Amino acid sequence: MSMTDQEPQPPKPSSDSSSKPSAEQAPKQRNPLQWFLLLLLGFLTMMFLVSAWSSSSVVTYSQLQQQLEAGNIAKVTISGRQLVGEFKEPIQPVTQKTTEAERDTDIKPIKRFSCTLPMQVGEKWLDDIEAQGVEINAEDPAAYDNLFLFASFAGLLLILVFGWTMLRRMREQMMGGGGMLGNVTKSPARLYDEEDKRITFDDVAGLAGVKKDLEEIVLFLKDAEKFHRLGAEIPKGVLLMGPPGTGKTLLARAVAGEAGVPFYSINGSEFIQLFVGVGAGRVRDMFKTAQDNSPAILFIDEIDAVGRQRGAGLGGGHDEREQTLNQILSEMDGFSPTSTVIVLAATNRPDVLDPALLRPGRFDRHITVDRPALEGRKALFELHSMKVPITEDVDFEKLARATVGLTGADIRNLVNEAALWATRQDKDKVEMDDFEYARDKVLMGAKREEVLSDEEKEITAYHEAGHAVLAWLVPGSDMVHKVTIVPRGMALGVTQLVPEEDRYNLGQRDMLAQLTMALGGRTAEKMQFDEYSAGAENDLKRATSLAQRMVTRWGMSERLGPVAYGHNEEQPFLGREMAHEHRTFSEHTAKVIDEEIAKILHAAADRAQRILTEHRDKLTTIAEALLEKEILDTDEIEALIGPSVHSVKKSGGCVGADAASTYAQQTQEND
Repeated sequence: MSMTDQEPQPPKPSSDSSSKPSAEQAPKQRNPLQWFLLLLLGFLTMMFLVSAWSSSSVVTYSQLQQQLEAGNIAKVTISGRQLVGEFKEPIQPVTQKTTEAERDTDIKPIKRFSCTLPMQVGEKWLDDIEAQGVEINAEDPAAYDNLFLFASFAGLLLILVFGWTMLRRMREQMMGGGGMLGNVTKSPARLYDEEDKRITFDDVAGLAGVKKDLEEIVLFLKDAEKFHRLGAEIPKGVLLMGPPGTGKTLLARAVAGEAGVPFYSINGSEFIQLFVGVGAGRVRDMFKTAQDNSPAILFIDEIDAVGRQRGAGLGGGHDEREQTLNQILSEMDGFSPTSTVIVLAATNRPDVLDPALLRPGRFDRHITVDRPALEGRKALFELHSMKVPITEDVDFEKLARATVGLTGADIRNLVNEAALWATRQDKDKVEMDDFEYARDKVLMGAKREEVLSDEEKEITAYHEAGHAVLAWLVPGSDMVHKVTIVPRGMALGVTQLVPEEDRYNLGQRDMLAQLTMALGGRTAEKMQFDEYSAGAENDLKRATSLAQRMVTRWGMSERLGPVAYGHNEEQPFLGREMAHEHRTFSEHTAKVIDEEIAKILHAAADRAQRILTEHRDKLTTIAEALLEKEILDTDEIEALIGPSVHSVKKSGGCVGADAASTYAQQTQEND
């Protein structure tokens, strides 16, 4: 199992479900809504049957007289002025159809009819009917008004009963009980059974230091009395902080798997719902459930969704979210000192969390889950490749060195991309070339189908050659791994650099080398074509950002001295940022900062110009090779222009040292 955040498995039915009566043992009770629907259905059915039984075609009095004279009436039933009867032979109704064929095909003949008698009809008309031998029946007029009044009253009563039932159910659900709309205040936290798919620390690779910090939590959950005996209190909360994909959720499940205790998981966004107070109710129910099943672990993923600073932003905060946060704070304070329920939380934005949530007594421990180092990446490659058939030439250490900065999720994706590519190539096993292809796709982006013109290819080739030559010759820059002018991702060309080792701190010399390399593509374009192109936009952004941090944050300007001039970044929310002074220095200092940033960038550009001029032949050689092959790796570059400064440094050489020394002297003179 990988160290990445994984989707939770479906919850296993609770053990107490077997104690509930089955469907055969206890008949299912119908709720009022079901009775209402049944009564309504019965009423509509009755009305339909009555209507169907009494349905007859309406004829005019003139038609009735014509059929009476023709002797085509079999019987009639008279009720007041209403007459219902049957013809001996069906007749065709009078329509707007012009042809008899249309009448015969489209209109149904009339057998049963109804008619309203005029007021002038009297006994003489009845004698005429009787003389024709028509069977006559008489009925009292039905009081349909009373029937419809009763039906309307019954329907209104049913609607009132239904509305009262709905209001009662909604009130019950807001009070925490069940309801027709569901138990919204019940905690949606999912319980995972470790026996179904148990995860332990062995399934987490590349996080040895983090696992060591969490072992104490496991020991407490296994044997709490051992700690209580000496008066020790285990942390109530543990906050896992780190970039996305580093394995925070997996670590929480591994703690539960190692300790063998119930593991309740919920996302921070699941607390916030439509009704006010639902989030606080869910928090209460979640903590109560965990207490009833202690020792247990509560895991709140993406806690920043509900734990942001209160009163932040324009117009105040979200009242429902703040009530939910207050309830979380109260519940964590309410734990007894010997409580065996531990709250684990994960976030990649610890800077936005409320200070009250981070203080001792709530989340006592803050554990940083950072990107894996070299050995961790190698272990991750081995872990994720266990189910992938690979060839013997696959070198996980080489892959680990070439994937600096990737998280566990990235490495898992890289292995999967390699397997997919090998499958498309109809291979039986995944080879090293497949991993290289997948690494390039993950780091540089997928190949694009654009076809560059010859002029664009030449400009791109010299641009990337400028980057590659400077990275090859300037000490302090990263190693060149691959150079390509094949469009990938959002770039027309890429010079891929790989650090020799994991680095957590950079010196000023290394930063100046990076600036020189970043401006190399732009400089090469100017040298070859006597103009600049728009392809250096990203290079300029990165170089300017680095130079700005060197001056304002790290004190790398002799003129400004050891002072930090960064903007106020203590408030990550717009409302509070607007309420504070954004800039903490004067206009004169801002002008000096701009001058120092420009001075560093111009010096780096001059250095790039000088080195590329001295090694113009190498620049041309790399550019022409790129135009021919489109892709060059480290070995091919070394065969074209000789060993790099990194190779010479390992053997005790000093290629490029003269250029670095000259630049350092010029910088001191300018300062």
